[in-house]
Amino acid sequence: MSPTLQDLKVAASGLPAGEQAELVQYLLRSLDDPEREDGRAEWLALAERRMAEVRAGKVVGIPGDEVVKHLLEPRR
Repeated sequence: MSPTLQDLKVAASGLPAGEQAELVQYLLRSLDDPEREDGRAEWLALAERRMAEVRAGKVVGIPGDEVVKHLLEPRR
């Protein structure tokens, strides 16, 4: 049985920040794979939906410096 998306999220959240960053880079690069044309369209559609949610006030963004600070904090 393959892991669910939730299983993968839980596993990834337990990784050290550096390994999480490496995983993010890997996943982003995989979306740009020319053999995955559907991935590019899906990525663009997701980005557009997220931006529309921010502009509509449905979602409040987190400043980049706060995100970086959180990622660099030691896990407890």
